[in-house]
Amino acid sequence: MREPAFWYRPSSWISLLLTPLGAVYGFAAALRLQRPGFGAGVPVLCVGNYHTGGAGKTPTVLALAKVLRDLGETPVVLSRGYGGRLQGPVKVDPARHAAGDVGDEPLMLAQTVSVVVARDRVDGVALARSQGASVILMDDGFQNPAIAKDASLIVIDGDRGLGNGRVFPAGPLRAPLPPQLARTDALIVIGDGKAADAVADAINAQDKPVLRARLKPDAASAASLSGKRVLAFAGIGDPRRFFRTLRGSGIEVVRERVFPDHHPYSASEIDALAADAARDGLTLVTTEKDLVRLRGGAGLPDRTRDIVAFAVSLAFEEDARLRKFVADRLFQARQNKFRRD
Repeated sequence: MREPAFWYRPSSWISLLLTPLGAVYGFAAALRLQRPGFGAGVPVLCVGNYHTGGAGKTPTVLALAKVLRDLGETPVVLSRGYGGRLQGPVKVDPARHAAGDVGDEPLMLAQTVSVVVARDRVDGVALARSQGASVILMDDGFQNPAIAKDASLIVIDGDRGLGNGRVFPAGPLRAPLPPQLARTDALIVIGDGKAADAVADAINAQDKPVLRARLKPDAASAASLSGKRVLAFAGIGDPRRFFRTLRGSGIEVVRERVFPDHHPYSASEIDALAADAARDGLTLVTTEKDLVRLRGGAGLPDRTRDIVAFAVSLAFEEDARLRKFVADRLFQARQNKFRRD
């Protein structure tokens, strides 16, 4: 899906026209948020966002998985496997599965951490626990009440913010903002932009942590593109952020190509990109998530040899504060379970 441009305009007649639909959708979504969830039996940390589209959840999940491992935990990521055909529950195996089976994000995450894909998240919990999970790390699912969460960490992009602040389809919000704010345990703001300041102030007012982070380019990726002119393409939630990150790393981006989020590339599209790049001596560069899809596409793996994946990780300004938040939440979750038992 490609986000409508009017979602990120202050005022739009299309948005106003769709506002009544957004009110109905938002009312149902707010009611749904109040439903009690299934107790997983182990702590559950959810990484989500308030809106549709990209905000930086995948690098956040990877960063949290590292924190959990450093704390001696065994995290297993639970995902619905958006874009994949398998209903699950299934443990993702990068050697056996393709993005078309389990989705691009789970396949990318599975290269670093154990991942379970399940359309029914409750069934996914059982498989995750059978894999030895001491903590379940939910990739998305903040608005879904199926599983009780011990902490919800919400990711927001500092440059994009929440767009026009309206509820889908009038805007990008998945539910009205007030009930979402009330269920937020920590806010993660990625980047230096000011578009998320109002939300950060609202979270601070609730005496909840606001954690600031930046996307940090992988040194090897940046070095491989040093001195080269590139044609950058991406089919993710926010391709523009990817292009900004490239330029911020000193890479000369000559041309950009934007595709819808989770776009299933065709051989003809990649051939066209390669021909375009070859005409001006440009290097093709894309995201790790896009390359995961390309390598699993029919007839595409051979075409990926000359495409460079630009890797990034999430660096927090206050690592110790993030670690303390996670450790405290795990302790509270286990204390609560002990009292119930």
